[in-house]
Amino acid sequence: MITFTSVFVILFFIFVLQGIWLFIAELAGKDLDFFTILKFLSFYAPTIVPLVLPLSVLLASIMTFGSFAENYEFAAMKSSGISLQRAMKMLTITIGILAIVSFFFANNVIPDAQYKFINLRKTIVQQKPAMAIAEGQFNTIGTSNIKVDKKSGDNGEFLEGVTMHVKNNNMGLGANTIIKAKRGVLTSEDDSNYLQLELYDGYYYEDIHPKNFEERKRLPFAKSSFEKYVINIDLTKLNQAEIDDGNITSEKMLTVPELKITLDTLQKSYNKDVISYADDVVMRSDNIFRKNNPTTIITTSPKERIVKAEPKKDILSIFTAPERNQILETAKSNVTSTEFIIQSSKLDLENKSKNINNHWLAIHEKFVIAYSCLLMFFIGAPLGAIIRKGGLGLPIVFAVLIFITFHFINTFGRKVAQQDEITPFLGAWMASILMTPFAILLTYRATNDIGIMINFDWITDPFKKLFNKITQNNDDNN
Repeated sequence: MITFTSVFVILFFIFVLQGIWLFIAELAGKDLDFFTILKFLSFYAPTIVPLVLPLSVLLASIMTFGSFAENYEFAAMKSSGISLQRAMKMLTITIGILAIVSFFFANNVIPDAQYKFINLRKTIVQQKPAMAIAEGQFNTIGTSNIKVDKKSGDNGEFLEGVTMHVKNNNMGLGANTIIKAKRGVLTSEDDSNYLQLELYDGYYYEDIHPKNFEERKRLPFAKSSFEKYVINIDLTKLNQAEIDDGNITSEKMLTVPELKITLDTLQKSYNKDVISYADDVVMRSDNIFRKNNPTTIITTSPKERIVKAEPKKDILSIFTAPERNQILETAKSNVTSTEFIIQSSKLDLENKSKNINNHWLAIHEKFVIAYSCLLMFFIGAPLGAIIRKGGLGLPIVFAVLIFITFHFINTFGRKVAQQDEITPFLGAWMASILMTPFAILLTYRATNDIGIMINFDWITDPFKKLFNKITQNNDDNN
C-alpha cells in the first residue's frame, strides 16, 4: 500500500502538470487569483484518475512481487507451504474493494467535478468577458470564428480590429458571412449565459447561394455597412480544450441512471427522425411523380374508374422541344434538391448516432475503470514474480509498455465505436478483452513456476520434420 500510494501521488502530480499545459492559454495572463486557479485544477483533477489508477496498480504490483522474487521471499513462502495464490489472496480482495470504489468514483465524483469545472469556466468568462477571445488569433465560438488585433481596458473588454467568420450550416459551402469592425465592446451579466459583443464602424459581407445552379456561377454577394451591430455569444459553446483525448461533453457529467434515461430519449428521437426523413423523401418523390407524370389517362365509366398508363418508348417525344427542356431542367432541379435533403438527413442522423454511441461509451467506461484495476493487478503481480526485479528500473519499463498498449487499444476502440463502425460495448471493452488472456496466461505460468518463456514447438516441429525429410530424400538420391 505504501508503494501504491507513492506511485499514485507521483503519477497524479505528473498528469496534473500535463493538465496545466492543456489550459495554460486560459490561465495565463487572465489576472486570476491563486484560489481560483486551485479550484480550476481541483475540478479537473478527478478526470485523470481513470488514467492514473490502473497504471499505479500495475506498477505497484510489479514492484512489490518483483521485490519478493528478487529477495527469494517467494522461495521461503513456498518452502513453508504458502502458494502464490495464497500470497495474492488479501491483495486480490484489496484490489477488488479498490475496483468497487473506483466505479462509484467514476459514477458520482467525476460527473460532479465535470459539472463544476464547466460552471467555473463560465463564471470566469462572465467575470472577465475578454477571456473568451484571445488576442491575435481566431477563436472558435459556436458557429463563428472571431479574431481581434488588440484588447484594452481593465478586463480586456475593449476590442480593436475585429474580424468574424460565420460558418454556413450547409455542407461544403464554408463561411458565407464575414463581419469586420474597427472596434468593439464585450459586456456580460452575472446571471446570463450570453456575452454581448457590440461592434462599431464596420462592414457586413454575405455570400448568396441561389437555388438555381446556373446563377451560382456569378458568385453574388451582399455588402452593407453599419455604425453599431450587436451580437449575442452563447457561453455554452465556447471553444473547449480537450481532456483525456475527448471533448468535455454532457455525457461525461451524468451518472449511469441519468445516462440510461437520456439514452432512452435519444433513441426514441433517432427512430422517429429515421421514419420522418424516409417518409419525407418518399412523399416528395411521389408528389413530383404525380405532378409531372403526363402519361396517366383517366377514364370513367358508370361502374368503375380505371387509371392506367399509356406505354411510350420515349416519353419525351410527345412534347415539343421547349417543353422537353423545361421538363429536363425541372427533373434535374428535383434530383439535386432530393439529393441535398438526403445528404443533410444522413449527416443529421450520423451526428445523432454518434451522440448515442458517446452516451453508451460513457456507461461502459465507468465499469471498464473498475475492471482495469483488477486486470492490471493480475498482469503486474505474476509478471513481477516472473521477472524477479523490484525497484524502479525494469518494472517501470514493463508497466509503461503494457499501459501504453492498453491505453492505445482503448482509445482506438472508443474512436471506432464513435463512428458507429463497431458496437459501443466492443469499443469500450476492446482493450480489456484483448489483455485478459494475457493476464490469465501470466497468472497460470507464475503459479506453476513455468516462467515467461513460451514453447512454440507445436508450431515449429512440423516444419523441422518436413525439412529433415526433404534433406534425407536428397541424400538418398545422391
